[in-house]
Amino acid sequence: MSDVARPRLPGDVPGVVPARTWFGRPVLTVAPDLLGAFVTVRSDEGDITLRITEVEAYAGEADPGSHAFRGRTARNAVMFGEPGRLYVYRHLGLHHCVNVVTGPAGAASAVLLRAGEVVDGVELARDRRLRSGVVDSDRQIARGPARLAVALGLDLSDYGADLTEPGGRVVVHRDPDAVVGVHATGPRVGVAGPGGDAATYPWRFWLSGEPTVSAFRPAYRRPASTTPRRGTTPA
Repeated sequence: MSDVARPRLPGDVPGVVPARTWFGRPVLTVAPDLLGAFVTVRSDEGDITLRITEVEAYAGEADPGSHAFRGRTARNAVMFGEPGRLYVYRHLGLHHCVNVVTGPAGAASAVLLRAGEVVDGVELARDRRLRSGVVDSDRQIARGPARLAVALGLDLSDYGADLTEPGGRVVVHRDPDAVVGVHATGPRVGVAGPGGDAATYPWRFWLSGEPTVSAFRPAYRRPASTTPRRGTTPA
């Protein structure tokens, strides 16, 4: 699937914006192809460009780890629409997570942007992160999905943004001639239940050796209660 050449974007980084059909491929094809690609976000504060180093794939109604597993809702509706859109949600009411919608319209799937390296607009990205927490090094600026959203200045107001428009607020672009390097795969971070099965869903992809890749954390599992239930006795 070919890309569509576009004008160069801010920060003098590669300005080849994929056509919508590029995003319309299967999520497990698009996810690793997003590694090494760029996201540029424009704002009144300035422009920031990030190189993607870690992602996770979610396959909609075929995936128990996906928000779309049980069908369409007001929250996940954009996942059922055309590919190349932004799906932003608020996790546990605490922070935002940013996803790229993939696959054909009507079949929900998306790629979570887990981490990246800020390659343009570092001072602005660092300042945004400092407003919301401690940043001990530049590798931590967008290391993890919540930090990535803060650094890029993305929130629910960007829900549904078109990533294929070169002049838009948020755009994904690639250097088709770049040597991206080797990527690794593994279980998704913090996914509980069947969707957290590492053998069935090794759908986290990251660039090997990249310092901005986040640390793996298994899903939290509530400890089993030691209080006997009514009508039972301890074993």
